Amino acid sequence: MTNPTLAAGAVERRLRARRDTGRGLLMPYVTGGITPGWTDYLGAFAAAGADVIEVGLPFSDPTLDGVTIQQAGGTALARGANTRRILADLSRTPDLGVPLVVSTYYNLVLHDGPEAFCAALRRAGVDGLIVPDLPVHEADELTDVAAAAGIELALLASPATSGPRLAEIARRSRGFVYAVSVMGTTGERAALGGSAAELTERIRRVSDRPVLLGFGISTPDQAREACRHADGVVVGAAVMRRVLDGAGPDDVRAFLATLRQALDQECDRPR
Repeated sequence: MTNPTLAAGAVERRLRARRDTGRGLLMPYVTGGITPGWTDYLGAFAAAGADVIEVGLPFSDPTLDGVTIQQAGGTALARGANTRRILADLSRTPDLGVPLVVSTYYNLVLHDGPEAFCAALRRAGVDGLIVPDLPVHEADELTDVAAAAGIELALLASPATSGPRLAEIARRSRGFVYAVSVMGTTGERAALGGSAAELTERIRRVSDRPVLLGFGISTPDQAREACRHADGVVVGAAVMRRVLDGAGPDDVRAFLATLRQALDQECDRPR
């Protein structure tokens, strides 16, 4: 059984500390291996004011990803990207002063086994893990193995998650709770999902762990709206669309800076 009293790790400590000063939290995403110098985007994220950075390990059957992230994953795989190479790239990356969270599907975790996978993450300097297709009732083993390796496993909650299940997700999650704004796949959307506010409020009733809202946030206005409900935002497809269109690290930094400014304007208040 997962131990709910495990001490907060680097990701949660940082997010809690920043949230408690009134800062809106920003977690941008990049698909590992998307370009030859893909780790340069990590430095751009940090320079733009990211509080935590998400790195995706591409998988051949990304069931929860929309068109943009699927294209990014396909591009990375075609370039020969795989878990070993991406983690090797991360291990050679200078310390950014920002926690790194890897996201991928459970098949890749099971390929070498949870213990070996989490140990490899730790050696590469990774602090957290997101496995979107891992249901909470099957998360015991990976949660414990990850914690033993110093990796915080963040779980996902959706608008359809029942009350008892939501409480269990909040209890077992480490680092933060990933709130999915809509039922569906990742991708840019014209407006923030109407169920986002209700979901984040439900999470807050059962946990004081930081709540990051993702799936569809792509503009400063959406970031501002999200920050009225959640502690921060995850921005993936909007970043990767720009990268796929040829945007370099400086271009992405400038885009994220607009989201950072929006979050600062909306969320600059003690919580």
